[in-house]
Amino acid sequence: MTTPRLEVDLVKIRHNARCLVERLASRGIKLTGVTKVALGSCEIARAMLTAGIRSIGDSRIENIEKMRQAGIMATFILLRTPLMSQVDQVVAHADISFNSELEVIEKLSEAAQKQDKSHRIVLMVELGDLREGMAPEDLAATVRQCIDLPNIEIAGIGTNLACFGGVKPDLQKMKQLSDLAQSLQQEFGLSLEFVSGGNSANFDWLDRCSNPEKVNHLRLGESIFLGCETLQRHPIEGLYPDALTLIAEVIESKIKPSVPSGEICQNAFGAKPVFHNRGAIHHALLGIGRQDVLVSGLIPLTNEVLILGSSSDHIIVESRRGRLRIGEELRFHLNYGALLAAMTSPYVKKVFLQ
Repeated sequence: MTTPRLEVDLVKIRHNARCLVERLASRGIKLTGVTKVALGSCEIARAMLTAGIRSIGDSRIENIEKMRQAGIMATFILLRTPLMSQVDQVVAHADISFNSELEVIEKLSEAAQKQDKSHRIVLMVELGDLREGMAPEDLAATVRQCIDLPNIEIAGIGTNLACFGGVKPDLQKMKQLSDLAQSLQQEFGLSLEFVSGGNSANFDWLDRCSNPEKVNHLRLGESIFLGCETLQRHPIEGLYPDALTLIAEVIESKIKPSVPSGEICQNAFGAKPVFHNRGAIHHALLGIGRQDVLVSGLIPLTNEVLILGSSSDHIIVESRRGRLRIGEELRFHLNYGALLAAMTSPYVKKVFLQ
């Protein structure tokens, strides 16, 4: 079979999604399945929907458009603040968009009027992580202005934590979001469908809280794909951590020294590598490199293979069980960064296992 390839076990994806849907439902929380790391994969979106998820979130409107054109029936949410240059596409293909800029929302209103559609928005609030979101003290004024915009409906508020700044979505942060939702409901009489508390980093909060208060929605991607929470990357009980596997092929296999010969300067990526002399080793090249995957995010399935480094088109490994065969396939687990890169690379074939 073609290499390099990414094998996606849809049975395990469905299992993980179903377990999370049920776990969150027991706390009164709905789940949006996030497909952005999967390049808006239609196969993965269908697996999520089969598991009981009803809304699909993605950060690229192109992915949402692709899934719509494939006939996937779901509520589609654009998770990244819309580009001004794409507001027409956003209104045409996304049911809901997450927003933090009034200027953009005004353009969405104009686009919705032209298309004779109503567009729903979730207003994002900055609670400390320093990615997207308006200041909490600006939220009420923004709501007041959005209420008067034609063809715009405020569907909820949300926040994002543990993505840029690594800030933990703890009880205090979720209480702050709940209080903001309560205040808006009282001041403006809004019925907020979404009080969106965050992402796969929210499991520690979920396990500790006895009452999620107003928080009724999470956006989950990594926990579905990799079966873990994202504060410490601890596995979530009952989920598969190995739904995705990267396979690469041996293209050269020889005995070579463990230390280069000659003066060592910068390598192709501007680093000056350091080597330790371990004598001659079983040295092999794989037909995949940094152009395809985040190599630091790969974990060999066997401890008999050690990743030594990489170039644009090669991963260099040492075999501790003797010479690897030319054409032999090696398998790797991936972290989130490696999965993102492999899914995006056109050189990595995606194989969906039913």
